[in-house]
Amino acid sequence: MRTFTNRVAVITGAGSGIGRGLAIELAAAGARLALVDINAEALAETQRLAGTGSVHVVDVSDRAAMMALPDAVLAEHNEVHVLINNAGLTIEGAFRELTLDDWDTVIGVNLWGVVHGTKAFLPHLEVADAAWIVNISSVFGFVGIPTQVPYCASKFAVRGFSKALREELRGTHIGISVVHPGGVNTNIVNAKTYDAEANAASKRFFAKHALDPQKAAKVIVNGVRRGKHRILVGREAPLMDRLMRLLPDRGNAFLVNSTIKALGLRDTQTRRLREFHEDVAARRKQR
Repeated sequence: MRTFTNRVAVITGAGSGIGRGLAIELAAAGARLALVDINAEALAETQRLAGTGSVHVVDVSDRAAMMALPDAVLAEHNEVHVLINNAGLTIEGAFRELTLDDWDTVIGVNLWGVVHGTKAFLPHLEVADAAWIVNISSVFGFVGIPTQVPYCASKFAVRGFSKALREELRGTHIGISVVHPGGVNTNIVNAKTYDAEANAASKRFFAKHALDPQKAAKVIVNGVRRGKHRILVGREAPLMDRLMRLLPDRGNAFLVNSTIKALGLRDTQTRRLREFHEDVAARRKQR
């Protein structure tokens, strides 16, 4: 996708973070925008900042709403060239703490949102003269991190979905990029959490070290412009990717330990482990 001039780009999760950054970047590149988010006020602010775009208040996990979305977009723009499946969230907590409803929430947005968006818009991308799909995964799409099991599961799945669909579409006019951002300072740090102490540490770290969403958006737009199928965002992303390729098992453990150290969560990790053993011991006595 060498040019975005007069191309119609649909962006989910456009109300904040990377989605808002992408809207601003693509508007500056001459694209026509269809902005999608569950938050109407946030969408209106993105529209104001981008200076253009139709707004569509939709929950990407809602299948019926997403399948109806193309009609609303086509009514405004008549065509679609670029689909960016960006909407995402996390719920922070150990697997044993998380409910199945928590899983439904994370998988519903992060994975089903991508599937819904692609299924809904692919027929319209097929009849465009050129088209591109951008799926936002994460560095947690190739690294498994404690307290982020559903998030990692969804982002690994987005990576696999993108790779498989790319092979199906090989030789067509439709390209696919899967994006793996590292730490980007978005609203994801305000996620529901089962550990306030760890969440506070994450917020402090992200505020100090994470990449600005606008800079992340520039990297993504430039990557799509160059036709890159894998786009790594942030200084840590290429390093993590390389280490996981070289050392799939030991590399993951090393990156987890490095993350815990960087966030200052050694004591929290020790506490969690102690509480686990105490809970198990107490339950064994009750048997």
